[in-house]
Amino acid sequence: MIGIVDYGRGNLRSVEKALEKVGFEAVIMASSNELSKVKGLILPGVGAFADAMEALKHGGWIEPLIEFARSGRPFLGICLGMQILFEVGEEHGEYAGLGLLAGRVVRFPAGRKVPHMGWNSLELEQSSRLLAGIPNESYFYFVHSYYAEPAEKGDIIATSDYGVVFPAVVGKANVWGAQFHPEKSSPWGLQLLTNFGEWVNEDDTLSSY
Repeated sequence: MIGIVDYGRGNLRSVEKALEKVGFEAVIMASSNELSKVKGLILPGVGAFADAMEALKHGGWIEPLIEFARSGRPFLGICLGMQILFEVGEEHGEYAGLGLLAGRVVRFPAGRKVPHMGWNSLELEQSSRLLAGIPNESYFYFVHSYYAEPAEKGDIIATSDYGVVFPAVVGKANVWGAQFHPEKSSPWGLQLLTNFGEWVNEDDTLSSY
């Protein structure tokens, strides 16, 4: 079973339907008390970094999410859900994120139209089970005005280019993030969700965060 975190900041039903389409059972969770019931977790998100963190704090999610990551179970952040995996976001000031990945989230430089919206290709920087079977330069659907700057270059799995090269997929141990929306990125987005679901269904997880 894959849990989808409901904290009022994500396209929950579209993620759930995409998982169901590729054959994986998912549940939308409104309370962190349900985390013990799931083997994998997706943290979606749209909107502003600070608002998302405030919503997670208000809902009592922050410490349970950190503990989930430490448990070794697969954890995937999508779009804003990927950004708040990092330590700091610079949208409308500086705000602390979950701190599961080292680095900051910054705005696209002046001269770029924001939000960055539409289809962009990925450049695979290293092999990853999350991107297994997905060819280099495959296209995915993005909607974002900010992007991550990981402190550890080894956490960058794939990049994309919007006048500046930015991380499109990041990962460390069992914690992963996709800047794009896999649920809107058929067929390769569905392949990514398939890879994640297969990982969740394995008896043994990777080393924990």
